Amino acid sequence: MRLGFIGTGNITAAMVEGLGGGVVLSPRGAAMAADLARRFPGVTVAESNQAVVEQCDMVVLAIRPQVAEEVVRGLRFRAGQKVLSLVAATPVEVIRGWIGLDLPVIRAIPLPFVADRRRVTPIIPPDPEVAALFDRLGQAVECRTQEEFDLLAVGSALMGSYFGLLEVAQDWLVERGLPEAAAKDYMAGLFANLGREAEGSGKSFGALRDEYSTHGGLNEQVFRVFGEEGGVAALRGALGQVLERVRG
Repeated sequence: MRLGFIGTGNITAAMVEGLGGGVVLSPRGAAMAADLARRFPGVTVAESNQAVVEQCDMVVLAIRPQVAEEVVRGLRFRAGQKVLSLVAATPVEVIRGWIGLDLPVIRAIPLPFVADRRRVTPIIPPDPEVAALFDRLGQAVECRTQEEFDLLAVGSALMGSYFGLLEVAQDWLVERGLPEAAAKDYMAGLFANLGREAEGSGKSFGALRDEYSTHGGLNEQVFRVFGEEGGVAALRGALGQVLERVRG
């Protein structure tokens, strides 16, 4: 299927890099679209969003929720097309209502790692063509229910907090005299290796926390204080609020 993107931001760029080209891009995000067209074969930049729709069989909506309705309502789709929505917290039925046609609409949550064809991408509802697309970019997870998809969407909202935690630790180390580059390199390497350990061990996170926390030791102390100072409760509260937002 001829694939076209409405919106050319970071996720679009990651998908194009992972696919290696062969797509149509909208002029939204003109600088990035031009750069992708220069670097990858078969990437063209259409004159308008409508031109993307007219040239493609599957249209990817890679736009922010704040502008999504205005953009989608301004487009004219045709029977036989398929729509892949990356618009956060926006149900299939809402997207289909904006389109004005009873087209198949599939939602997905691709992350930047698809550029390297790594990790999984949740999709709903199950669809063989969309699953095949994301299998090329790593692995598709076809969710059985909307509840499963929503919970994975909440999990993906932790990316900023992950880097925020590293930022706080780096700043604390630098304030006490460690060079900034050394603090960044050490914390990035530490967490990267912990991630690989979690991915490959087959152990639960709780088991890994126990394994890396000597009784009465420093690691155990940090997590205990984190909980006592409200860190665990704050994180659970934030996840709950995000879930409410995702569910509308």
